[in-house]
Amino acid sequence: MASILERYEELHPGSKRLAARAGRLFPTGVTHDLRAFSPFPLYVERADGARKWDVDGNELVDYIGGHGALLLGHNRPEVVEAIREALAEGTHFGSSHRREVEWAEQVLAMVPCAERVRFTSSGTEATMMALRLARAYTGREHVIKLAEHFHGWHDLVTGRTMPDDPRPGSPGVPEGFFDSLTVLPSGDVGALHERLADRDVAAVIVEPTGAHWGRHPLPASYLHAARAAADETGALLILDEVITGFRVAPGGAQERFGVVPDLSTHAKILAGGLPGGCVAGRADILSMLEMRAGDAEWNRRLRVHHPGTFNANPVSAAAGSSALRLIQKGAETLRADETCSRLVRALNSLFAELDVPASAWALSSMWHLNLGAPASGPVHRPADVEWDAPADPPGVRPELEQPLKCALASHGVDLMGTGGMVSSAHGDAEIDRTLDAFRLSVADLRADGLLA
Repeated sequence: MASILERYEELHPGSKRLAARAGRLFPTGVTHDLRAFSPFPLYVERADGARKWDVDGNELVDYIGGHGALLLGHNRPEVVEAIREALAEGTHFGSSHRREVEWAEQVLAMVPCAERVRFTSSGTEATMMALRLARAYTGREHVIKLAEHFHGWHDLVTGRTMPDDPRPGSPGVPEGFFDSLTVLPSGDVGALHERLADRDVAAVIVEPTGAHWGRHPLPASYLHAARAAADETGALLILDEVITGFRVAPGGAQERFGVVPDLSTHAKILAGGLPGGCVAGRADILSMLEMRAGDAEWNRRLRVHHPGTFNANPVSAAAGSSALRLIQKGAETLRADETCSRLVRALNSLFAELDVPASAWALSSMWHLNLGAPASGPVHRPADVEWDAPADPPGVRPELEQPLKCALASHGVDLMGTGGMVSSAHGDAEIDRTLDAFRLSVADLRADGLLA
């Protein structure tokens, strides 16, 4: 019987060849850190709905979903048609256009905090702008982020490179950048109050469902506490909704949890699967970007400048407007959530049947895995879908992550790390195939002596 690694290599010779070529072109052979994979990543040729096909013709149930950008699945007809219409008119005008206005109107109609909006080309740019606006508006320099929460790869928010580092840092970032950044334990309201008491913080920026798109859940009560604490101390609250925006509810986490931030950042679903981001929020804060007629001092020195060649490009605007109009109706989010819940319940039943030290949990349409018995005892399985234990989920034991992903890929399922994003295109057929893949993968892990 072939091992997990041998089977993976046998099924994916085309990906192996492309990876060898890419290794001579890109650092680590990839164009995104999360796509780096040993022995080599899969190379995908096409996708449709909830599935994709690699260069060797293998069909996969896709749980990466464009890194979370594709709530509607691949190639949603209405979005594809909007893109075709926009392409026929031109990809870049270097001028204002109708579609950016329609896109902005759609964002303001859906996002609770949105009184004004400014488009960027990515989520990283959006968080960078939000933090700059917060500092300019408050006249303060300091920013609070939470441990492990990801807000893009720009200098200020790179955070710690190792969990036990005494202070944040990253190669290539000047040491002085981190003098104005405080990294607090996630979920620690007392630490937040203590740091805000100095009243020198411009903004608190948070992933509203917790670090790593909810792999380390953050209680909704923390968001409410952060809202109140920011109000009391003159800081701004920024919800980074690059992943949660338009997914956990049509209006994002701020709608789901009833917490209205001062600013929120968006990307991924915002642009219908194409590049695009935005900052939305209070009009008085976004007014820091405005130009004032006849006020040279303001325009040159006091306002926040914001260029960007591809901001609100017409093709992304068309895709985004089309996707958001569909999502605003509510059925797409509900369908993805319900499918994700069915998947998680079925996985937990399967793990119990197979007597595997594993469990699954989800929030909305984002699901995660635990695998491998933790030192503290058996793996907890939630009573329903959401994580309900006081301790943080243990996750997948590091030595099992690569063989699990390899085994599942060989049986037709592609995970996003150790979990996945469910789209409204996923259904019962995808759940059934996923359960079959997990059953076979558990057998593979046991055959290779990796799992009891």
